[in-house]
Amino acid sequence: MHTGRHYSLDEVIRWTRRETYIFLVIMVIPTVAFQVLGWTWLSISWSPIALVGTAVAFITGFNNSAAYGRLWEARQVWSEIIDTSRTWGMMVADLVTAPESAGVKRALIHRQIAWLTALRYHLREARAWETMCRSDNTEYLERNYVVAEWDGKLDALLSTLLDPAELSAVALRKNRPTPLIGLQSKALREGVEAGWLSDSHRLALINVLNRFLESQGKCERLKNYPYPRQFATLNLIFVWLFILLLPFGLMHEFRELGPGFVWLTIPAGVAIAWVLHTIDKIGESSSNPFEGGPNDVPITALSRIAEIDLRESIGETDVPQPIEPRNNLLL
Repeated sequence: MHTGRHYSLDEVIRWTRRETYIFLVIMVIPTVAFQVLGWTWLSISWSPIALVGTAVAFITGFNNSAAYGRLWEARQVWSEIIDTSRTWGMMVADLVTAPESAGVKRALIHRQIAWLTALRYHLREARAWETMCRSDNTEYLERNYVVAEWDGKLDALLSTLLDPAELSAVALRKNRPTPLIGLQSKALREGVEAGWLSDSHRLALINVLNRFLESQGKCERLKNYPYPRQFATLNLIFVWLFILLLPFGLMHEFRELGPGFVWLTIPAGVAIAWVLHTIDKIGESSSNPFEGGPNDVPITALSRIAEIDLRESIGETDVPQPIEPRNNLLL
């Protein structure tokens, strides 16, 4: 998530420069052929190109609207996770009455922190349709920020939060967050059997665990089911078709102003192509809210906020500091 007022012009130019070079070549070749070689037959009426442009505008707008909807839903889900984590901390602090309550409360809170940690690692795993493997995104990442889940080891973090038996049970699972909720449920059942938790309080805490599972399911749906590929493919084809046709229609229009004005096809075409393609590129990079990109929901920072609140709810004083933005980016 970008925390500044806006991306700098330098960042935008660097991010889109490869495509801009391609646009320049696409505009220069037919313009030179028209003006220098005299291939005047290359110019075509603007009307059919305008029809393609209308389709591009429609489907690009639809694409970006859907991408923003996915991003906004991810933000809402993680707001629910943070709020529910605070609820869990408050209820554990108030409802657990074991003689050894400090140790029991600590275990319940630390498992919740482990679940948050495992969930963010789970969501940062790469998918084939995500865009962080592209050279422009990789270059931007290397220059500006670090994805903590790619550099750190999950098992090392979980070992500080779980006992060895629990860690071994979780390590065997592909989906690490789910068994952690199961361990919490098991601990609550054992609490009722041991007498330090009433059955009504257990049911209340189980309801909170169900909310965690529901939120996890929503995150996994956004992670594992991309923006439909048929629409993304169609939009990609339409955008490039329009860009390829653009210089032929612009030459026709600028020729009406005079022979020398045809050279304006090059800067005008590059500018128009850049605008349309960048809009599409932004939508594509925003449609996967957990891929590790600069437009992601900052799940690492949000998890740290929840961890601080959870630790403080049971009186721990050695709590980590909130994560600060790096180069105006918060992950």
